[in-house]
Amino acid sequence: MGGRLGARLLLALVWLLHWLPLPLLAALGAGLGHLLFAFAARRRRIALRNVELCLPERPAAEREAIVRLHFVWLARSLLERGLLWYASAARLRRLIRVEGDIGFAERHPAQAVMWLVPHFVGMDVAGVASQLHQRREVATIYQRQRNAVFDAAIRRGRSRFGRGAIFSRHDSALPLVRAIRRGMIFFNLPDMDFGLRDAAFVPFFGVPAATLLAPSRLAHSLAMTVQPVLTEMLPGGRGYVVRVGEPWRDWPSEDALADAARMNAWIEQEIRRCPSQYLWVHKRFKTRPPGQPSVYR
Repeated sequence: MGGRLGARLLLALVWLLHWLPLPLLAALGAGLGHLLFAFAARRRRIALRNVELCLPERPAAEREAIVRLHFVWLARSLLERGLLWYASAARLRRLIRVEGDIGFAERHPAQAVMWLVPHFVGMDVAGVASQLHQRREVATIYQRQRNAVFDAAIRRGRSRFGRGAIFSRHDSALPLVRAIRRGMIFFNLPDMDFGLRDAAFVPFFGVPAATLLAPSRLAHSLAMTVQPVLTEMLPGGRGYVVRVGEPWRDWPSEDALADAARMNAWIEQEIRRCPSQYLWVHKRFKTRPPGQPSVYR
């Protein structure tokens, strides 16, 4: 009961904050980010270790600066979730700038389409943009939350415009496949460590990382066109940019392992372009090859 009450109070605060101008909300998020860096010791250690593994060529002071700034962006993304969940469509259109061919799927209604959306902190903005800037419905997978109040809020917030469906990754994939076959775009988050089920160890910045083969296999089996999609949060509360790339012409291939390697290489490239906004607090290297110890001890 206490957990649900606390969740409702937190959601009420997020709702109140969404009325603030974005520059002020961004400043509050920056302050919260500095506090999180100072006091969220476990997540700070994970983030620092991830950046050390992925960007070892950078000096230690620079890696720490990346993580400090990452906590600012992370905190901002949490506070600004209220905008995505509660702000008017008109306000969101003003705040979100779309670059690239977001209308590809709409112009090709008979073509199955997958958006590859790696875990940068602003990724939920791309979900909103997909509902505001094109008319095809969108299906996505999410991680079911232990707190029922938060779980309901996430599901409601991500489908608030009634333009799609959300499926738990713990459930059967068949409803998702049916949704894709009915014409929904698959908003796919491909870069988390869920163990070795339908995954393989593929280099990520040269480190073996449990990488999902399902994106390639699903795209191949359903003859999907795949577009890479990234979101960048802009400094000073200036809004967001969603970059929708041109469809990959040779992905998927017949080789799911090679496809996973190419996907990781693309994510690496985008991380190097904007290193502080990748989700470093996730244990990307949690699953280790046989005989190798944890990198987080």
